[in-house]
Amino acid sequence: MKKFDIPVYYRSSVISQIKNFRKLTDPRKKDYSPSVLDFGPVVFLIARHFGFCYGVENAIEIAYKSIEENPDKRVFLLSEMIHNPSVNEDLRQRGVRFIREYSGRQLIDWDELKSEDIVIVPAFGTTLEIYELLRKKGIDPYRYDTTCPFVEKVWNRAEALGKKGFTIVVHGKYKHEETIATFSHSRKNSPTVIVRNIQEASVLADIITGRIPEVKFYEYFKGKYSEGFNVSSDLSRIGVVNQTTMLATETQEISELLKNAMSQRYGPEKVAEHWADTSDTLCYATYDNQYATMGMLEHEADLAIVVGGYNSSNTSHIVELCMEKLPVFFISCADKIISSSSIKHFSIITHEEVITENWMPEKDIVKIMLTSGASCPDAIMDEVLNKIVSFFPGSKSLEDVLNAYVSAQ
Repeated sequence: MKKFDIPVYYRSSVISQIKNFRKLTDPRKKDYSPSVLDFGPVVFLIARHFGFCYGVENAIEIAYKSIEENPDKRVFLLSEMIHNPSVNEDLRQRGVRFIREYSGRQLIDWDELKSEDIVIVPAFGTTLEIYELLRKKGIDPYRYDTTCPFVEKVWNRAEALGKKGFTIVVHGKYKHEETIATFSHSRKNSPTVIVRNIQEASVLADIITGRIPEVKFYEYFKGKYSEGFNVSSDLSRIGVVNQTTMLATETQEISELLKNAMSQRYGPEKVAEHWADTSDTLCYATYDNQYATMGMLEHEADLAIVVGGYNSSNTSHIVELCMEKLPVFFISCADKIISSSSIKHFSIITHEEVITENWMPEKDIVKIMLTSGASCPDAIMDEVLNKIVSFFPGSKSLEDVLNAYVSAQ
């Protein structure tokens, strides 16, 4: 796989060693068990896969290259390049201006842009309408386009299916930048509808099989389907694609549910004519990170710490998986760990930061699961690990722990 040129301060001295060792010992990525770092009074179970993926490293390389190559020009980002506060803040410090917030709120009017300006397209991609808007202003939107190749793969599959007469069902969050972009690209070639989760997919399946009247589609999915959508004809052939950061298992479940609906409506022998297998569009990094989390959760621990941006979809899904088994603290950086007795963390239920006291159990040996989202630099993981170790007097040295880890494999 390609090696990317990203700023050295995003790299780590601890986590990188573990990742490189796992790549050597498990090159085919068949082992989803966690790496164990035993410091004595505190033991870390570190997920097999986490942190910067191919798409994120590609985006970071392009973004920093745009700054380096255009020292005398204004550089803009359509919105957050990735959902990580430290990366976005560093770009701001380097003079990059953000045109919109990730929520869609406009920060800079389009009329302010000039033909000589540089505009970076974020890793989530953007809509065809914005590509055209930039082009009309004399700005090349593809010069520094950091759209993840796996997002583009989803767009290409949707286009190919649309040309074959399939309707596209997008599994995603309606207001997420990536889903908005995918919807824009998909509806150009095919009728398209967005489903948020298995519950909404179940409603769609009942409409397909006739258990729910077709007219209910327009009410239930209002604002989530393409213009001119005709339920009678457009739900006769379907293919499911996803926002790449969604739960891979849920995308597969949704696809299977809709396949069964087609089988009920047209008969098992004709299901291949009405349902397209799109399982190969699932993002490998999302898949690996989520299955590594599940592999980690097969072990026992006292708590889990998940590091990443609070508006990161893939990170929030990792938090959801961990919440099914043990206490989870979702933090954006090491500074959120106030002390061994107090931590500020994000609740995906209330969507706000909260402070929890006495979060660290008083035990002779504390076991902590540690992982992060795909947009979190490994350097931040190092900081989190080192800060927690500092709370445990008598811990083994990092050098001894790493040597023991390698020797035990």
